[in-house]
Amino acid sequence: MAIDRVKTYFRQYGMEEKVKEFDVSSATVELAAQALSCEPARIAKTLSFMVDGHAMLIVAAGDVKIDNHKYKEQFHTKAKMLSPEEAETLVGHAIGGVCPFAVNEGVTVYLDESLKRFETVFPACGSSNSAIELTISELEKYALPVQWVDVCKGY
Repeated sequence: MAIDRVKTYFRQYGMEEKVKEFDVSSATVELAAQALSCEPARIAKTLSFMVDGHAMLIVAAGDVKIDNHKYKEQFHTKAKMLSPEEAETLVGHAIGGVCPFAVNEGVTVYLDESLKRFETVFPACGSSNSAIELTISELEKYALPVQWVDVCKGY
């Protein structure tokens, strides 16, 4: 299971105990916010796209949407999200648990500026009922992003 891969990933940093698993679904921003008793904006959702034939992830705040114009300026292509099947195959995590940790080789990760408003955020951990609380600097350290981008609107 993908959550086991994520826990193994965090074990190397002594962080596996911080991975939370819930008895309820956290597959959407709203469900994750309920499970964690936090505001939806602090859920660090991971969106999966196809760019030049490769899977790419953008981690963004839970209250934002992709701004198509900004996305095209940044990546020089139209935003094309992966299908659920593509996400699981190409990224290594199923929809509802997609996260920037323990992803398949060749998947690039970007962090969106919308996250910088918060001291801590909650990304998923490979399953539809998991999350981890990380500071922004911890997210940057463990997600191994290529760079920060500004491709969202709504905050």
